[in-house]
Amino acid sequence: MRLDRALAERGVARSRSHAQELIRSGAVAVDGATVTRPSHTVSADTVITVSADARYVSRAAFKLAGALEACAPLGLNVVGMTVLDAGASTGGFTQTLLEHGVAHVLAVDVGHGQMAAAIAADPRVTSREGVNVRDLSASAPGAGVDLVVADLSFISLRLVLPALVDFAREGAQMLLMVKPQFEVGRERLGAGGVVTSLADRGAAVAGVLAAARALGLVVRHVARSGLPGPHGNVEFFVWVGGPWQARSDGEQEPAWPVLDQDAENAAIRREVHASGQREGE
Repeated sequence: MRLDRALAERGVARSRSHAQELIRSGAVAVDGATVTRPSHTVSADTVITVSADARYVSRAAFKLAGALEACAPLGLNVVGMTVLDAGASTGGFTQTLLEHGVAHVLAVDVGHGQMAAAIAADPRVTSREGVNVRDLSASAPGAGVDLVVADLSFISLRLVLPALVDFAREGAQMLLMVKPQFEVGRERLGAGGVVTSLADRGAAVAGVLAAARALGLVVRHVARSGLPGPHGNVEFFVWVGGPWQARSDGEQEPAWPVLDQDAENAAIRREVHASGQREGE
């Protein structure tokens, strides 16, 4: 029997696709040895163990956790915030946000029936399915959030940023995952839809940040994701936001960084260069 099928049948994974995510992430051991091939053959008496970190419903949870960790020393503290999770899917970003103490997450996705039941059932979560992020506005239910996170596919962040800015409150912050494969033209994609050119990766990030600046946002941080996307695409997180606005009386202004154009360019070069070095290890 295939390992992914065994995990699903034993109830360790929600489905075979979830099992495949666990296996490829290195979270599954067979008879004490880590196995990363879903097609690995096991028997009924094979000992299969899953690491504690497999509590996350998707790899996306690890990605956002890494981004929040990178931004924490710079002053980003999400405790008590209301959040829009744009492109929530199975709820990986939402799960990480809950673990970091947010007050409420509005999780929206254009699809249906994807969010893990345990995440959707949390009283701090409102799941809204069949929602095109580009249709969000200041008049939509739940508008006025403190923070926006986004993990979107098959659309450029440059196209959805106006709706995200309109939906969020004045002074809201955004932690957005830039996927170069959806920012560059199809002619720039290599085999398997992977963006291999470091210049194209940099241009993808720069394009999103330029769109953010055009909407009045400031650039605060750029960091590559600790985990690659599907097929090995390198992804990046950008922290952008409006000028700080207090959420309550007596709230002190945080010392958030603000990158000028030169600092932004340097940050992009640093992270893109590091992404190439990591691939060559």
